[in-house]
Amino acid sequence: MTEIDLRRRACIVGAFEHPTRKAPDKTSAQLHAECARGALEDAGLTLSDVDGYFCAVDTPGLGAIDMAEYLGLNPRHMDTTELGGASYLSHVGHAVQAIAANKCDVALITLAGRPRSAGGGIGATGPYISPDTPDLPWERPYGWAPAPMYALAAMRHMHEFGTTSAQLAAVRVAASLHAQYNPNAMLQTPVTVEEVLASPMISDPLHKLDCCVISDGGGALIVARPEIARSLARPVVNVLGAGEAYKGYLRGQVDVSWSAAALSGPRAFAAAGVSPQDIQYASLYDSFTIAVIMQLEDLGFCAKGEGGRFVEEGNLIAGQGRLPFNTDGGGLCNNHPEHRGGITKVIEAVRQLRGEANREVQVPGCTLAVASGLGGMIGGRHATSTLILERE
Repeated sequence: MTEIDLRRRACIVGAFEHPTRKAPDKTSAQLHAECARGALEDAGLTLSDVDGYFCAVDTPGLGAIDMAEYLGLNPRHMDTTELGGASYLSHVGHAVQAIAANKCDVALITLAGRPRSAGGGIGATGPYISPDTPDLPWERPYGWAPAPMYALAAMRHMHEFGTTSAQLAAVRVAASLHAQYNPNAMLQTPVTVEEVLASPMISDPLHKLDCCVISDGGGALIVARPEIARSLARPVVNVLGAGEAYKGYLRGQVDVSWSAAALSGPRAFAAAGVSPQDIQYASLYDSFTIAVIMQLEDLGFCAKGEGGRFVEEGNLIAGQGRLPFNTDGGGLCNNHPEHRGGITKVIEAVRQLRGEANREVQVPGCTLAVASGLGGMIGGRHATSTLILERE
């Protein structure tokens, strides 16, 4: 069956990142509403224009049902796809499909939560893992949690390809160099490789500074028909391609040296009709430093096993490298709301394409960007979603 060409069938017209990083005086629903309002104001639209709503399990109560009531929406299309941190990139792709199928004209996507106020720490599993999860009783006794599972992938990558802790640290260094220009970032002070390696060990070989921050907050996106996008006083950001993928334990043939981005990336690039070499900016999911190195390889920006050297050479640093990444500081330094930072990856990619990133990290003439989201444990079951975005 021939796949439908969805290139330029919908555009991202609004993007908003909540400025708070700790919200003890707000509910999750309030944060969702404030994010929605911010994205709509950015687009120049109102809640009455929205006829599609997309969310995941970070929404309270009955999810889309309760949030539609809370926001005063009357959507004719809803999507509650749950893929962890990859959910919101998938929502963008699903919104394009829905718009192309005439199911909605203006889609609202929201993410929000307050794990920092609730006392969430590094490696926390969040409120979404129930005792009924099929394999959990067999895994939890052995320390199943995000940090150890990512550490497992990092250790295997080191064993197979010679990746070093210093190369992992170089990812954090690049993120910190960008975060210093973001007044909302949780951690704004640049760090060195030596400082990363001197930070406490969380799960060998991952140090504390190899791990993302824990933050409250959230974000929202508005996706709309091209004719609506062109009627607004905003630069037009087209969705060129989208891809999703799942990777588990491969029926016992476990290989944690690669991620599902090796599947979702090629799908997105093929749908967009471009290659990794065309990309000028990358928003890469950075819950842990090893995730960035593996995505660089799996998305095709360097060969398998060469991600460590690619980072070590400074290629991720804006104004210096050939693939600037996470110019807001990313999950490592800026924010990682509700243990799932996928939407912020799209937001910063939109800023870059609009020319609205901080001038110190803005990629000159940026017209083509990739955003990559990851949900679950890269050392085990997980999903990825990849978007290719273009400034018109």
